[in-house]
Amino acid sequence: APSGSGGAPFTPATPEGNLPTSEAGASFVQRPPKDSEKGRVGGQKTWGVWGVSPHMGGKAPHMQEATGGQPVGGAGNTPQKIPATELQKNFDAIVLAGGSETPRDLPVPGRHTDGVHFAMDFLTQQNKRIRGEAITTEPITAAGKNVVVIGGGDTGSDCIGTSFRQGAVSVTQLEILPPPPDRENKLATWPDWPMKMRTSSSQAEGAERHFAVATRAIETKNGAADALRCVRLDASNNEIPDSDFRLPAQLILLAMGFTHPTHEGMLAELGVALDARGNVATGTTPSEQYATAHDGIFAAGDMRRGQSLVVWAIREGRAAARAVDLHLRGRSDLPA
Repeated sequence: APSGSGGAPFTPATPEGNLPTSEAGASFVQRPPKDSEKGRVGGQKTWGVWGVSPHMGGKAPHMQEATGGQPVGGAGNTPQKIPATELQKNFDAIVLAGGSETPRDLPVPGRHTDGVHFAMDFLTQQNKRIRGEAITTEPITAAGKNVVVIGGGDTGSDCIGTSFRQGAVSVTQLEILPPPPDRENKLATWPDWPMKMRTSSSQAEGAERHFAVATRAIETKNGAADALRCVRLDASNNEIPDSDFRLPAQLILLAMGFTHPTHEGMLAELGVALDARGNVATGTTPSEQYATAHDGIFAAGDMRRGQSLVVWAIREGRAAARAVDLHLRGRSDLPA
């Protein structure tokens, strides 16, 4: 919400030029991916989901604009950076909803060799190719390679589909958890997810899947990844003796989820407190659930609660909007 106090309208410099905020509405400030030159706004659907069309990927920002919001690129650690102090000076309320962006790493020998990448770096490059945008970092491609995806979630599945489309020789997916049951527990209710064996459309294209597997080391050849040394686990997550095996792998994609939001840059500048898991800390009472200890600064979604589901993002976005409304007006007509 732009500040209602006196002074000139807030007109921060952005990759697209100067985009003044609406004095009567709201603005959403976006931190683009670190290698983005155009500053396109959008989150996972724009940058992280393989094969999503530019029309679908850009739909959310257009919807936000239609409700009176105005995009302002350049927040965070970008060349056209907007200082957090400037946001505080020009806005009466700030909602931190940047998601959980720090990927979980794999601390094994050979981790930092060529050919080992975080999944989102791989997927972001592919979506830039689809849009015809320049890739300014070292290209990551699965063409002609044996690919191993570590992580069994949706991001891992996206990596599988992209790898096949790029011309991978083989794609193998590893999951540290045991295989789920063939049938779900019909008595399970929300928010418990009905666990059962599922096969995504990407996995159905021919990916080999291994469950209850841990990675011991990454083997290299001529300075680049060449194979993965693994071991199988029992039901208690302990290594099974003599169960070691080796997988050829010239491209290894880490899709093991995310740990917390990016601390460097905006969060550090704002000085907001973090909880024990590294997420933005907010109040514990219902009336302060989305408010940080800093007056007028709120947090919602994965940035506040940690990596979660999109339904929680929707719920938290609505609840945070009500909290901001209460803060600004002392009352709110928005649903609780």
